[in-house]
Amino acid sequence: MKKLIYAVLPALLILTMAQGAFAGAPTERVKTAADKVIDVLKNPKLKGPAHERERREKIMALASTVFDYREMAKRSLAIFWRQRTPQEKNQFVSLFSDLLERSYINRIEGYTNEKIIYTSEKISDGYATVDSEIITKRHEKIPVNYRLINKNGNWWVYDIVIEHVSLINNYRVQFNKIIRMSSYADLVKKMKTKQESEEMAAPGGGKRAK
Repeated sequence: MKKLIYAVLPALLILTMAQGAFAGAPTERVKTAADKVIDVLKNPKLKGPAHERERREKIMALASTVFDYREMAKRSLAIFWRQRTPQEKNQFVSLFSDLLERSYINRIEGYTNEKIIYTSEKISDGYATVDSEIITKRHEKIPVNYRLINKNGNWWVYDIVIEHVSLINNYRVQFNKIIRMSSYADLVKKMKTKQESEEMAAPGGGKRAK
């Protein structure tokens, strides 16, 4: 599952190549953010190692306009979310969003013009599903489904399903295993350690701007 996610993440939000795209609000919501990501990747002033930090920060800022990190964090923690204090919830959302952003940003720059075709869009009771297919260079079709929730009139992505496997469910299994075998505190410790190690390895070292 992890290898599959890593393979297709570079194309998940790059939707300007989409064919037969539906005009519904959920699809347009994702596509608008994706168009801006494309602009950053194509901007000659942001290309090259010297501009890597600035380029990545812009892409992560754009991703935050379409991903509902709090909803994703809550669903990934599942039953253990209710047991957390408000302060713990805020801390976990911050750690989770950082984890997701880094996973995404480390691969988005490897995008090589895979095509994405929308096949359908379903809306029901404040939730929506946008079904799509990634067409690889080998002409293989990988189904990717976006799950969105409507909050205050805006659509937010709260899960991505790749070949019928949920990204959030995948995180939930990993997090629950750590908590049950050890503790919630140990999960937070592991996430902080990973965050700190990747911050030091990031361009320029040290913490990035939030």
